[in-house]
Formats: sequence, C-alpha cells, structure tokens
Amino acid sequence: MKITLDVTKSLEKNAEHYYELSKKAKRKIDSVKRIIAETEQKLEKLDAHEQKKQEKVPQRKRQWYEKFRWFITSDGFLVLGGRDATTNEIVIKKHMDDKDLVFHTDMAGSPFFVLKTEGKEPTAASLQECADATCTFSRAWKLNMGAQSVFYVHPDQISKQANPGEYLTKGAFMIRGKTNYIDNNVNCAIGAAEDGAIMCGPVEAIKTHCAKAVVVRQGQLKPSDAAKKIQKRIGGMIDDIIRALPSGNFELAQ
Repeated sequence: MKITLDVTKSLEKNAEHYYELSKKAKRKIDSVKRIIAETEQKLEKLDAHEQKKQEKVPQRKRQWYEKFRWFITSDGFLVLGGRDATTNEIVIKKHMDDKDLVFHTDMAGSPFFVLKTEGKEPTAASLQECADATCTFSRAWKLNMGAQSVFYVHPDQISKQANPGEYLTKGAFMIRGKTNYIDNNVNCAIGAAEDGAIMCGPVEAIKTHCAKAVVVRQGQLKPSDAAKKIQKRIGGMIDDIIRALPSGNFELAQ
C-alpha cells in the first residue's frame, strides 16, 4: 500500500489527514455491514412468510393410479400406462382385469396401456385415444415420429411364460393370438383436472376433463422449461407436470 505525503504539511498534519480518511472509510464499511445485515433479516422474514404460505396450502389426496401414466378418455374410461419396466409389470399383473383391453406397440421399450372397461363396451373414441396415448408415450416422441404401429389384445392373450429357449425381461410379456391394429398419431395435451390432478393424454380427453389445458407437440424445449411455461397456464407443481409429460422435448401450442 502506497501513501502519498503532502510535503507542504508536517508529518503530524499528514498523519491526521490519513487518520480522518480511515475513520470515514470505517464508517462506510460499518454502514455497508449494517445494510447487509438488515437485508439478510428481511430475506429471512420473507422466506419464513413464504414457507408458512406453502404450509397453509392443503395437500391434495392423490389417487392410486397417479403413480402410473394415466388419463380419462373423453367417454369416461380410465386408462393406465407403464412408466418403465417396473410399472409395466405392475399395470399388467395387478391392474388388468378380464374385460379390459391392453395396448402396446411393435417398437421395443414401449409402455403397456390398459383400457379399464369395467365390463362395458369401449367406444371407438376411447379406443382411438388409447391408441394415440400408447404411441405418444412410446419412444416415438423422442424419435420425433408422428405415428407408430399400435395394437390391442385381450388379457387372456398376455402371458409371462416365454417360448422355449427364450427369456422375458422385467416389464416384458408374451402376446399370443390376433392383434388388432389401430391407426394413430402422436396426440398430446396436458391440463389440470377439477381436483387439481395433472392429467396428460390425447387432446380430446384432456379438453373434456380439464378447464385449463395446453396442447403439447414435439419440439426443442427442455422438460423443465416447458413445465414452467405450462405451470403459468394451468397451475400445478412443476415436478407433477414434468412427471406427466412424455419423455423428450416439447413445443407448446398458443
């Protein structure tokens, strides 16, 4: 550190000058420290206030099927889909009933979707929506494909017993007998249902059951960025939105 002395003044005067400067500098430092401390206190109070606000928001009771991919068709049928090998296994083994229909694609790594009929005859609209969802949540989305070979079968055509010399991995099943193919398209929207649940599926289904909905297409937006934009339009939690969306990147319709 260099100190410049005024040769026209005595050493005592020079020392007094720098002493006064040091006192001013100290007062400035003390003032800055005080402002920082006051700001930190205000931020802590704001954080505490926000925390209390969040604690007051009642937690919505989640339905059992929300652990899977799911939506309600425009005609009121529940549809369940696997998220991965484990949930594929659970959907088929635990939630497939005799009168249901099971949808799948010819592409490896695709999810199984189960149309829960409750013994009723499914409508053509529900069959189409389930086929579109099976395509949308398959690898077709990431590969930017517009359609996929989607078929449905009956529960008695599905087995965990492999052919001789073959082995079935977790989440995989043997399908035997006639497969019923349905023309389909990547078709996706996301919305908030009346109870606040975030539902993602074919546009027709989502718009039927959600007052606020966003049509989603394949694009360049990362899931987190897309979810933030979607949240501004439909509400909900960011994590719930990301979890509901297909795997890949997005573009949002206006």
